[in-house]
Amino acid sequence: MLFAVICKDKPGSLQVRLDTRPEHIVFLEGLNGDKKLAFAGPFLDTEGKPNGSLVVVEAPDMAGAQALSAADPYAKAGLFESVEIRPWNWTFNKPAAS
Repeated sequence: MLFAVICKDKPGSLQVRLDTRPEHIVFLEGLNGDKKLAFAGPFLDTEGKPNGSLVVVEAPDMAGAQALSAADPYAKAGLFESVEIRPWNWTFNKPAAS
């Protein structure tokens, strides 16, 4: 099942994001290699600077999605003001199964 992990950064935390980004990228690459990552990317503010994240993961249930979210280096660094995890159904433009 897919879960959308919707994260909002704490105000004034851009440097935390930048400092933690290398570990975050390695984490996402690992999820991708394990076929647990559908897609991911940052939300942007009006100046084009990242201020949150959208990560869609494959997990067996909500507990599994919560565990993946908590393991993200951004979460461990305390970057996020809020994290919402919601079951999600990819309906349009879903890549064909290989």
